[in-house]
Amino acid sequence: MACSRVLPAALIFCFALGPLLAQRSPQRHQVPYFIHQCHKTDPHVNECLAEATNHLARCYSRGIPELGVTDVEPILIDEISIALGSGPNGYRATFNDIEAFGVSNMTIVGMRTDLNSLQFQVSFYIPKITARAHYKSSGVLIMVQASGGGDYWGEYEGVKAKVYFQAQAQQVKGRNYLQVEDMKMDFSVKDIKMGIENLHNGNTVLQAALNLFINSNAQGLLQEMKPDIKKKMVQKTRNFVNNLFSRIPYDMWMLQ
Repeated sequence: MACSRVLPAALIFCFALGPLLAQRSPQRHQVPYFIHQCHKTDPHVNECLAEATNHLARCYSRGIPELGVTDVEPILIDEISIALGSGPNGYRATFNDIEAFGVSNMTIVGMRTDLNSLQFQVSFYIPKITARAHYKSSGVLIMVQASGGGDYWGEYEGVKAKVYFQAQAQQVKGRNYLQVEDMKMDFSVKDIKMGIENLHNGNTVLQAALNLFINSNAQGLLQEMKPDIKKKMVQKTRNFVNNLFSRIPYDMWMLQ
């Protein structure tokens, strides 16, 4: 099924974070061009579902007007926090108005399912994500008073992620629809470059020291940020998938 507008369905299941779908749904019996159908009894059904999600994702990356999907990037996250150390001098930083680009370049690389219990595990890969945000911080870092604020930038290469979710089927007007009941996710990043700029106090010496610390400890800092990132991404992804499932009947893309 060729498609001129497409995005990896991994985005549907993850980091993903994406815009809300419009309130219009496909016609009752028509199979939309962005749906690749699979058969439940196919011994290679997992491979088919991986292709189906990649097909939908590729369409999504450029927009699906029928679902009201137009601008798919940047992915927006309102706030993420990090805490290093404890006590009154512990370092705290909050990142606001985060914009992430590159998520729509993801590809599904693995799919495991139990269709009887409606359990899905999706593995995907994103070559590179770039992010920008505003940040505010307080406390001491590397023995320096690091309170202040400015702009944050990050480049994350080789992103691997897994999303697991349990769904439940429900009938609406004689057709089966899925709804996500539980979702978990995890991710790793091979290479990270990040830093701060435009410090509010204009202290270029502090800025250089902080950037040296950040890039020397990038993976460790990511681990500290990970719980907050996963929490926000699971919320956004679950809402997105449920929004999608509520508009596309299960029996439209999974044939018996």
